[in-house]
Amino acid sequence: MTETGLSEGAAKANPMLAAWLAGVGLAVPRIDATAPAGRDAIRILDTAERAHARYRDLIVTIADGEPSYQPASNGLPAEIRFGMNDAAFGHALIAELVRPAYRPAAGEPESAAFLTLSARIAKSDATVLVLGETGTGKEGIARFIHATSKRADGPFVAVNCAALPDTMLEAMLFGHAKGAFTGAAGASEGLFRAADGGTLLLDEVAELPLPLQAKLLRALQEREVLPVGATKPIPVNVRVVAAANRELAEEVAEGRFRADLYWRLNVMPLMLKPLSQRRLDVRAITATLMLRHLEAGETFPWPTNAALDRLMAHGWPGNVRELENVLQRAMLLRRGDRIEADDLAIEAGTLAACQQVRAQPSQQRAANGPIRLAEAARHSEAAAIEEALDACNGHRLRAAERLGISERTLRYRLADLRRQAA
Repeated sequence: MTETGLSEGAAKANPMLAAWLAGVGLAVPRIDATAPAGRDAIRILDTAERAHARYRDLIVTIADGEPSYQPASNGLPAEIRFGMNDAAFGHALIAELVRPAYRPAAGEPESAAFLTLSARIAKSDATVLVLGETGTGKEGIARFIHATSKRADGPFVAVNCAALPDTMLEAMLFGHAKGAFTGAAGASEGLFRAADGGTLLLDEVAELPLPLQAKLLRALQEREVLPVGATKPIPVNVRVVAAANRELAEEVAEGRFRADLYWRLNVMPLMLKPLSQRRLDVRAITATLMLRHLEAGETFPWPTNAALDRLMAHGWPGNVRELENVLQRAMLLRRGDRIEADDLAIEAGTLAACQQVRAQPSQQRAANGPIRLAEAARHSEAAAIEEALDACNGHRLRAAERLGISERTLRYRLADLRRQAA
């Protein structure tokens, strides 16, 4: 596991840094820059300690002027420079550069405490149920639980239960025997056996049809699976993490989810808050996403405080996925060396933008230019879907029934509208 240390010189030059890192759950002990260090260690050094720096180190310079970040390259360490005016993002960027890859980004002390709780839960082998809106990072939490568990050396297998046809789900999960159905030219082990010795993430578990829920319950209780077309069950050693973006207790009350399976999954529940309730996480995740999308050789476009304020003030109905889209556009289309508040086209490419266009009077739309028939149809479809969701308080199944389509079709229509608007 990678170790991170903070040199005495860097701690003295930036007295706030150690407290900042501790506040987001990163314990960084003090080190001597001249002492030997492990090969995989990451050290945060002051600019005066440059002579002792290695490739994996991070040199921090506190100075007035324009902030900058230079990634490690050609055997040279990474370097970051900022003054007190840019210290908030500078500290967030340092935290993202030194945190373990398996640990989700956190800027809120409450989020750091959530990760501490998740790590404690990971030490057991109990089934975990992660709830939260789409785009809040449920798979990231599942991977963190796997990485901090005794199963970390085993496989991590993720499956989105909403992305597979109902007819294929059973064979995908439990495997199938040769000739079990048309096209089954050979046997398949299935995802449960693929995750043997490790962790299986069942994302969007609320989308499982009721008959398959019964078979999943048996697999969890008996720790064995019966492949399609087989006559003998096969033992499996799997830790299951289930995730859903709907409240499963409501699904049970509506008769769409088995109560016994709910209680079997709900051993260790974890609830992820939406990004709108994690303002300081926005800054940390912004640093992570910008590092991810920074092209090789490109100058890092440090965001201004005004830009950060705008990001942290937005409601983010699309959560992290929406934030990522906004940042990618800003990094590509910015007009200067830094990302300014005006570079953040937050409403562009969202359903909200489509709704805003649709809400314009027809005379105003005509003045803006002619609307093609396909575009008008798309706006009308978006309006009908929005009205149905509003009438049903966001409940997708009831909204789908109101629209006269299946819930799966509604999901596809929503995804298609987002894709066309992007």
